[in-house]
Amino acid sequence: MTAATLLSKLGKAIRSRREAAGYSQEAFADHIGMHRTYYSAIERGEKNLQLDTLQKVCRGLGHRIWEVIRDAEDGAKS
Repeated sequence: MTAATLLSKLGKAIRSRREAAGYSQEAFADHIGMHRTYYSAIERGEKNLQLDTLQKVCRGLGHRIWEVIRDAEDGAKS
């Protein structure tokens, strides 16, 4: 799997969990203290996340990093 593919799948896994939690992109970005456009780029797979940024997003969603990465690798929705 290429890095671009992994980032795209990671963004989809994050989006799926955010939507399941009932947040809009703007509300969730505000919830975790991140600019909306930057967060939107994460969901589109356009940002190569640092671990601390991924941790911030995952904590905001109430999930562990490994769960979100597993979903990205498996293409699963949770």
